Amino acid sequence: MPFQQGSARTRQRTVLLVGIVVLLAALILAVVLASVLTHGKQEVSPKMMKWKDRGTTKNLQEVILGRCYSYVMARYPELGDKDCLKIWESLKHAFIYKSPCNITSEDYQPLMELASHPIPCNKSLFWSKTNDLAHRYTKSNQNFLTLEDTLLGYMADRVSWCGDPSAPGINYESCPKRSECESNPSSVFWKMASKMFAEAACGVVQVMLNGSIEAGAFRNSSIFGSIEIFNLNPDKVSAVHIWLMHDIGGPRSESCSGHSIKRLKSILEERNFKITCEDNYRPVQLLQCVHNPDHRDCRLCTNTT
Repeated sequence: MPFQQGSARTRQRTVLLVGIVVLLAALILAVVLASVLTHGKQEVSPKMMKWKDRGTTKNLQEVILGRCYSYVMARYPELGDKDCLKIWESLKHAFIYKSPCNITSEDYQPLMELASHPIPCNKSLFWSKTNDLAHRYTKSNQNFLTLEDTLLGYMADRVSWCGDPSAPGINYESCPKRSECESNPSSVFWKMASKMFAEAACGVVQVMLNGSIEAGAFRNSSIFGSIEIFNLNPDKVSAVHIWLMHDIGGPRSESCSGHSIKRLKSILEERNFKITCEDNYRPVQLLQCVHNPDHRDCRLCTNTT
């Protein structure tokens, strides 16, 4: 009888050991499968995709903080109550660890609220295809501000960023262009900032367009043509002055009576804005002539009557 009881206990221990071994084997198999599946996911992760635009700017945090402090401490000390650290954190949280094709306006809303500030009346200058010229002009004439001269635009100008669902959450190799996916961090940011800039405009606003472009100076698909123009408030904006600039020595593809300018005027008139248009607004043209002083386009009329 004792022998039979001992044999039973031995069989129970054996069964228990076998059960433990099977359980351990199942756990090991589960870990291996999880590792394989995770590895597979990483291979198709957005991080592994090569987007067509440049990646996140190196030392992005230092760049954004440096520009923010420079703007609110040196350039516009009246904005010194802005919290640059909170502004950076808000920007970071808008895109870090997120798919670069699934960014929404809600992601940027806290940033817009933290960095917004009033725009003085009669100072707003919008532009399309005149990036360099418009900003050379606002640097030489402090009476006008482009979006890039506001805190939001100043911090983000010529800077790139996008996230990635996997560590470290930021893609420094490449970011998507608008043609690859419209809801990318850059496109969503600039659309929101442009809308806010237009909504803040008051008094007389200026628009600098390029009359040397063969396809037309005004394009419905541009940021100005698709967003800014429709967010100008007729109750706040008294008039829109169009400056149609031609490249020095370049083609004169369109004048103030051109087809795309007529289309622009029609849109503005429907929204009850007063409009003026001037070909080669002289103060801006003089700035162009700094680099081309001997060109015939830059010669002052010396004929006397």
